[in-house]
Amino acid sequence: MKDLWSKHWFLRIISLLCAILLVVYIDSTQTGFVTQGEPKKTRQTASETQTISVPLQVSVNTDKYYVVGYPEKVKITLEGSNALVTSTVNTQSFRAYIDLTHKKTGKQTVKVQVTGLNKQLSYTISPATVNVDIERRKSRTIPVQIEYNKNAVANGYNIGTASVDPQEVEVTGARGEVDQIDQIVAKLTLPNGMNRTYERQVMLVAEDKKGRQLNVVINPATVRARLPVSLSHKTVKLNLKPKNEKSDKVYSVTAKNSQITLYGKKETLAKIKQLNVDIDLKGIDSSTVRNYPLVLPKDVVRADPSGVQISIKVKSASN
Repeated sequence: MKDLWSKHWFLRIISLLCAILLVVYIDSTQTGFVTQGEPKKTRQTASETQTISVPLQVSVNTDKYYVVGYPEKVKITLEGSNALVTSTVNTQSFRAYIDLTHKKTGKQTVKVQVTGLNKQLSYTISPATVNVDIERRKSRTIPVQIEYNKNAVANGYNIGTASVDPQEVEVTGARGEVDQIDQIVAKLTLPNGMNRTYERQVMLVAEDKKGRQLNVVINPATVRARLPVSLSHKTVKLNLKPKNEKSDKVYSVTAKNSQITLYGKKETLAKIKQLNVDIDLKGIDSSTVRNYPLVLPKDVVRADPSGVQISIKVKSASN
């Protein structure tokens, strides 16, 4: 045996067998088993596709030009490694834009571009091109008009002078649009039967002479609108008017309150000097106290008190 180990050819055979066994072992560990770090590495390098919507920015001299017609957002489809796509979607450290710096006024079809994306990502843009209308920019200061439905106010209530704050606004847009503006209007949406002052923030609308809404920027876009709604009141005397008296009786009628307060439109109350109250004496043969309702004139909403107490004294005419 000692002689066998001393022979060079035997040692070479043993070394070759050991090398073969080592290669087989290493290959089996790579193909038959996965180390703990490999799944993460596989996920990071796997290809992924995601589509996101991003704002479309416009590169143009905004002091001179006004651009309309382009969409607010475009869709970007990203393709690349899982980790890189996920990071890009989360941070969105890129932008989509159209470059109009060297474009002439008028209608144009321009390419949507992207900047700030990692070069290892591939992408597509939808839409790839957009149609825009480049016009000269113009600004105007215009007073605010107020519109509302008077019929929505409850019957008998006074409508005061409507007001807005601020009273004027600045309008900016394409010269062609701004020149068409007929009015900037605050449209008050009143509930039916409204019986109190209306006050709230209202959106403004730019309209042409035909009432069509125009595509301009209004600054500020809203105003504080106020429409006073109130009831006037007036105190008048009661005029008692007995009827259906018997010829053989003598009647004396007196009201517990000689005056009454009426509530309604100011112009209506101004015409009222007294309130007539019909006292029906039919069937009354002896002294009594009765309550009579009040018949209110048109545009008088209510009275305080709502009825009147009448003391009726009856005597025989022969006495």
